[in-house]
Amino acid sequence: MRNIVRFGLYLLILARTSLAVTVTVSATASHSIPTTLWGQMFEDISSGDGGLYAERERNFERRPLISAKSVHPVLQNRAFQQVTPGSSAALNAWQAVNGATISVIKETTPVSSALPNALHVTVPSGKSGQVGFLNTGYSGIKITAKSTYTASFYYRFPTSSSFSGSVLISLQATSGQVFGSASIQLSGSQTTWKQVSVSITPSTSASSTSNVFSVTVDGGSAAGQTINFAMFSLFPPTFKNRQNGMRADIAEALAEMGPSFFRLPGGNNLEGQTAATRWQWNATVGPILSRPGRVGDWGYANTDGLGLFEYLNWCEDVGMQPIMAINFVVGDPTKSAAAALRSSLGHPEPFTLNFVEVGNEDNFAASTYTYRWHDFVTALKAQFPNIHFIATSIAFNPVLSPVPTEYDVHVYQSPTWFAQNSFYYDGFQRNGTKYFEGEYAAISTNASNLFGAIGTGRFTFPTMQGSAGEAAFMTGLERNSDIVFAASYAPLLGHVINNQWTPNLLAFDAGNVYRSTSFYVQKLFSLNRGDSYIPSTLPSKTGTLFWSVVRKTSGNQIIIKVSNTAASAATLTFVLPFNTVSSTGTAQVLTGAGTASNTPTNPNLIVPVTGNITTGKTFNYNAPAVSVSVLTFTAS
Repeated sequence: MRNIVRFGLYLLILARTSLAVTVTVSATASHSIPTTLWGQMFEDISSGDGGLYAERERNFERRPLISAKSVHPVLQNRAFQQVTPGSSAALNAWQAVNGATISVIKETTPVSSALPNALHVTVPSGKSGQVGFLNTGYSGIKITAKSTYTASFYYRFPTSSSFSGSVLISLQATSGQVFGSASIQLSGSQTTWKQVSVSITPSTSASSTSNVFSVTVDGGSAAGQTINFAMFSLFPPTFKNRQNGMRADIAEALAEMGPSFFRLPGGNNLEGQTAATRWQWNATVGPILSRPGRVGDWGYANTDGLGLFEYLNWCEDVGMQPIMAINFVVGDPTKSAAAALRSSLGHPEPFTLNFVEVGNEDNFAASTYTYRWHDFVTALKAQFPNIHFIATSIAFNPVLSPVPTEYDVHVYQSPTWFAQNSFYYDGFQRNGTKYFEGEYAAISTNASNLFGAIGTGRFTFPTMQGSAGEAAFMTGLERNSDIVFAASYAPLLGHVINNQWTPNLLAFDAGNVYRSTSFYVQKLFSLNRGDSYIPSTLPSKTGTLFWSVVRKTSGNQIIIKVSNTAASAATLTFVLPFNTVSSTGTAQVLTGAGTASNTPTNPNLIVPVTGNITTGKTFNYNAPAVSVSVLTFTAS
């Protein structure tokens, strides 16, 4: 009811409008629209581990590096990957409980060659009650009643002892309130690594995310014992119950958008800070114990628990295709060791793969890209002739051989730039080259310092002004979808606190997901696709009203997307050539103050509202100030 009232108010408020802009629609379509047009690009900027990846604990192998790009310690250290044993930094996110002595050591007998470090725990004498250690998670842990959490770790006693007792594994508040726990027996004679696993189903939900994961023993019975632990894990229920899968609420929000592709494993994060720390797909597949992790290009450790196989399963679960790497994905298991590995992991049939990018933003390395492109693409195209290889340099500069058939284009700009550039692709030659608008976002109102700090014009969260500008640009992408085959906003995800880039399409913390105004724009375009584009009167290049008209053959639907970037409402008159047009249709409207954002304190300030509109062969539509609208009706 409230949404219906709000939609009615929009129509009443629009009494003050300028003269109508007349839009005459063609009777015939100009081109078909690629099914890949709207999708997602995942740049892992503090948003894989502790974000999309559902694992709530992490390791001891590498600590976050503090650099110009990384100012927040976001890695929660489940397997102590790549840390310096004996240092306090190695214990990032871990704390002793009730006097236990804990340190990270380089194991003489590691749990695996990829994970050489372990947590060395000594229970002191003279302590009563529970003694051990805890992990604080990724800025907290969400605890939900009746959800089953799966916890596991490896342990061994460095020296055999007669100890036999239980270890208590708990989910509890920092205040000490226990929401759920389970116990399991430890044996002092266990001097080789053994994995133990328990399920914890809390009886009560926590009121906040200020919670921890604890592992303790009885101080009296375990006095003097020393135990080594490695490779901890804590998983809540995952998206579609995938083992080692995605965090359900984030995954559901992304799936809600109806994306057709997913670019992975990121742009910059594909590269690494050095050749040694580049993303290596074969180090991200197989058992978790075999994944050493690495320092990503954003300056902190990636555990690589979210690896290639997890990405590909995620793509299948959502019904989108990946844009990325080759043999493991589509190779014949009888001819390729990489494909045989895929088969051994339970996926003998190939995944869908039509597009592979060669590099990322190689306009920054044009002098070497010419020979890298030539060597890679010449060899790969011969073996995989049906795959499209996407170049990542500036289009046609430098000149590449073989000549690319696709280019990836990135742009971060102001809201005004996006509106003024809705005609960006109209002048491009139709010579067989196609374009992937792989990263774009309105990030600042300060065109002279786009990448400046918050407070200088840089957005913390997407604003309605920025989202309307992006929508104006997207109408141009749709109009030019004969050469623009795909587009994706970036970055996709960002932690509310532990972030290195703003704004992001979706914000999240340990307990919640926050949908931005730009998220709703992407969703409106993606869920209201057409299969053919219908030309119409072109918008003014210097105006504030932008539109695109498409046909969806199933259901004889006409879908019109309208962006009004102005601070006042505006009227459009649509003139349609069709034999019959329904007398009513629907309008999905996203509108709000230009500077307004959806934030953690007000996450639903601006959301789409759906209502009915009057349509016909000629009809008027009043576009609210700073708005994005999707009009849908039938015509034949």
